[in-house]
Amino acid sequence: MSDLQSKVPITVLTGYLGAGKTTLLNRILKEEHGKRIAVIENEFGEVGVDQELVIGAQEEIFEMNNGCICCTVRGDLIRILGNLMKRRDKFDYILVETTGLADPGPVIQTFFVDDEMQAKLRLDGVVTVVDAKHFWEHVDDSPEAREQVAFADVVLLNKTDLVSEDELARLENRICNMNAVAKVHRSRNAEVAIESVLNVGGFNLGRALEVDSKFMEPEYPFRWAGVYELKDPFYDLRLHGVGFPRMKMVMLPLPADSATLDEMRDDAASLFSGKETRVPHGSRIRPCRKLFQLQTKGGSSAFQIEVDSPGRYALFAERDIEEFHAALCGPSGMVELEQVQVFKPGHQHDEQVTSVGIESDGDLDADKFNKWIGELLRTQGTDIFRTKGILSIRDRPCRYVFQGVHMLLDGREDRPWGDEPRRNQLVFIGRNLKRAKLQEGFRRCLL
Repeated sequence: MSDLQSKVPITVLTGYLGAGKTTLLNRILKEEHGKRIAVIENEFGEVGVDQELVIGAQEEIFEMNNGCICCTVRGDLIRILGNLMKRRDKFDYILVETTGLADPGPVIQTFFVDDEMQAKLRLDGVVTVVDAKHFWEHVDDSPEAREQVAFADVVLLNKTDLVSEDELARLENRICNMNAVAKVHRSRNAEVAIESVLNVGGFNLGRALEVDSKFMEPEYPFRWAGVYELKDPFYDLRLHGVGFPRMKMVMLPLPADSATLDEMRDDAASLFSGKETRVPHGSRIRPCRKLFQLQTKGGSSAFQIEVDSPGRYALFAERDIEEFHAALCGPSGMVELEQVQVFKPGHQHDEQVTSVGIESDGDLDADKFNKWIGELLRTQGTDIFRTKGILSIRDRPCRYVFQGVHMLLDGREDRPWGDEPRRNQLVFIGRNLKRAKLQEGFRRCLL
């Protein structure tokens, strides 16, 4: 048995008050999954196991009628875990449920600070239950609600039957803006496949890429871009089915030697960060190095495009074309698009909690990386909730996998690289993250 397989997996179950943690916990305990589960509850938290499930509650550890074990926290979590490990033959999985008002960080840190616990336990994942109906009431006012999402490897979007599909989509977008790594599942009454919340493999960044193929791609302040060839001096930009009051856009002439939108995107991104020029419905726009804010009137809007000279022009829009059904029309009719590209938009809806992903080929200098990550967590660790990744270290045949919580970091060697391309994948989740600074710091660690 490998060192990893010999360690007991732990899942931390968290979520705001009333989200459905207890319901999920009870479902796990009743499920015929073949696992013997020990449950630890926060001593000042809500009751986690229905009383009718409990055979006896006098001891810290007792067997459930489905073969599980439950323990109630009466003191320090490390002491409870230590007592559990003395009875290692009676369980093969541990669930830790936090209170609804808890910051999960200190609980997760427990599995990093004690050498004995590190040797015997492994954090498999953090599962956060979100109340689809009431999450909006708490997310802006409660840092705990935001941090519970930020720490998550899995988010269970519960009570989906109480809200509309549009509301669910909006909530999922907010959650993904806060934590681009977490796998999101929808549920009613916390009904979810057990394999979705247990043995999720919190280290597996490949899972995040399966969920969001653009996870490691750069983020841009625009979502869509297209290239038009314009030969006439005037065109009409018509927007149909508009359901928003304004939209940002940049329209630039493509240089003769530029063949693709990729060659223009950084230029456009720079313009998107500048001052906006408001353009009322019906006004004229001349393609140039300006950021235009189109003032739409809802329903349908139109703007006139004045072209200085014939050529190919790139239009970068804040929204996807499907949201505003754009048509560029000239004297000869609608102009066909030559190229189209959809970009991963930047986080715009939650400025406090975001995630930054870094991906790079090549090997790392271990000393440089240790110095950089150590200094980063020492100076910014209070703002960095989670850190995890897969690293390619020079002269090491195996992948190096790590995860961290605030200033604490833990790592281990994983499987050999073999024929697999050596690459590095990292993610940071927290507040006030500076993407460019993180990318530059990491780049200096590469050989």
